Amino acid sequence: MTGELTIDELAERSGVTVRTIRFWSGRGLLPPPTLRGRTGLYGPDHLARLELVSELSALGFTLAAIEGHLERLPHSAGAAELALQRALLTPWVPEQIEEIDRPELERRAGRPLHDDDVDALVGLGVVDLLDHDRVRLHGAGTLGGGLAVIESGLPVDFWRGAHDLIEQHTTALAEDLMKMFQDEVLQPYRDRGRPAEERTRLAEAMSQLKPITVRGVVTAFGRAVNRAIRERVG
Repeated sequence: MTGELTIDELAERSGVTVRTIRFWSGRGLLPPPTLRGRTGLYGPDHLARLELVSELSALGFTLAAIEGHLERLPHSAGAAELALQRALLTPWVPEQIEEIDRPELERRAGRPLHDDDVDALVGLGVVDLLDHDRVRLHGAGTLGGGLAVIESGLPVDFWRGAHDLIEQHTTALAEDLMKMFQDEVLQPYRDRGRPAEERTRLAEAMSQLKPITVRGVVTAFGRAVNRAIRERVG
C-alpha cells in the first residue's frame, strides 16, 4: 500500500466498518490519523495495525487482551513488524466455530439428539454446552465424525478416552514446539533489535512452517502407530 487513505477508503481496503474503526481508535488500538485540514488520513501502518486488531478480534481475543498485546509491541512498529505479528498469530489450521441452538444441531445431524448423544459429542470435543439450548460447534465437519463414533457400536467411553489422550499429548507437543520457536527464533530476533531485513523472511518462514509441521505431526503419528502394530504382531 502506498499513499494515504480517508477513513472511508481505509474501511473499504480493510473490510472493517467505519464505525468499528472509530470505536477501536477511541480505545487507543489505532494511532490517530494525520490531519490535512479537517480530514484524517491513514497510511500503511494504520492499515497493518487495523488488520492485526481485526485478526486478533476474529480469533476471539477480548479488547483488553488486544490492548495488552499491542502495548508489548514497540511504538515504532511499522507495517512490516505488524505483518509479522499477524503471521505469528494466524491459526495453524482453519477453525470454524459456530454457536447454534439444539434444533439447528439436530437439523444438521439429520436426526433427533438425546441428552446422552449431546454429552457424547461434548466428550469427543465436537461441541461445548453453552446453556440448556445452545452449543458451540467446533467445525461443521466434526459433527459427522462425532455421530459416526456414537453409532460405531464401540463404547463411547473408549472414544472419549482416545480423544483425551490425543488432546493431552498434542497439547504438550504444541507447548514444546512454541517454546523452542520462542527460544531459538523469536527471542534472538528481538535480542538483535528486530532488524527490518529479517521481518519479511521470518513472516514467510512462519507461513511455511505451519503446514509443514501439521503434515509432519500427522505423518509421524501414522508411522508411530504402524510401528506399534508391527511390534505387537511380532
